[in-house]
Amino acid sequence: MSDGVPTIKDVADRVGVHAGTASRALNPATRGKVSARTVSRVLEAARVLGYSPNSAARSLRTRTSSVAGVIIPDLRNPVFPPIVRGVEDGLREAGYLALLGNTDGDPERARELLAAMRGQRTDGFILATSRRDDTFSAGMPTVLVNRRADSGSVPSVTADNAAGVQAIVRLLTDLGHTHIGHVAGPQTLSTGWERYRAFVAAADAPAKRIAFADAFSEDAGHAATLRLLDAGPDLTAIVAGNDLIALGCYAALASRGLRVPEDVSVTGFNDIPFVDRQRPALTTVRIPHYDIGLEAARLLMARIGDPAAPAKRIVLPVELVSRASTARRREDRP
Repeated sequence: MSDGVPTIKDVADRVGVHAGTASRALNPATRGKVSARTVSRVLEAARVLGYSPNSAARSLRTRTSSVAGVIIPDLRNPVFPPIVRGVEDGLREAGYLALLGNTDGDPERARELLAAMRGQRTDGFILATSRRDDTFSAGMPTVLVNRRADSGSVPSVTADNAAGVQAIVRLLTDLGHTHIGHVAGPQTLSTGWERYRAFVAAADAPAKRIAFADAFSEDAGHAATLRLLDAGPDLTAIVAGNDLIALGCYAALASRGLRVPEDVSVTGFNDIPFVDRQRPALTTVRIPHYDIGLEAARLLMARIGDPAAPAKRIVLPVELVSRASTARRREDRP
């Protein structure tokens, strides 16, 4: 190693391949020309040796920056930090850095961030801010994370929202609940829309048992739950669009003198940190946060390598986590 700094030749020698092969394995744009086993060995050797490609030199050769823009709607929402961690690790294994931006749910701020990141010669984007009707520039590699667009023209990585809601409704039905309500998330976002549609299909509930929250937040969940209770005071269970909305349900029910789960069972979605420490602990659907981010990063690398490939949609499995916020319907208890 020259001056103690590892080179591409050092990486190649450690694996037992030509330096050109090692270089192709480390470059997302040419990685497909090398066997998966060799790529894995080269990446591991680079990690062990602490080898980092000369980004400036590579940028001059390939006209790329080795930087990907990552834009999320709200860093305060606990669902996003572990997703971002997965994104960062996925980008790092490809020799990329993440340029992170937070929009606070403001579409204009999202547009400003996109423009600014393009000005930094960003190679592509991972977006958690997209709405269902968003359109995207065909000239910029883009992957949606925890969101998807109705057009299906942009690669995406999401959790299986439909399967999660179906599992929740099945649990509540098995507990004897027949008057089940839903506090849905914003319908402009695929997560809100898919979970709402899955609830309608699984529960066959009338319109009065559904209220729409303006945001995936505790305050919005509180306001929507009050409207739901006014329209359907006979509810014995509520399926919330996500965990933050579910916490808003807790507060709204308490303000009406109703207890969870003695009077009304409540469920969430996402299994964000600390919902297991709520009183009562929240029944929810666990999504693979980290893996969603990791797969999004890998999908972006593939998109950068082959921008003309068909848009791929990855849907990762979820897991129902039953806790103390759900119980058998009062009339069915011994």
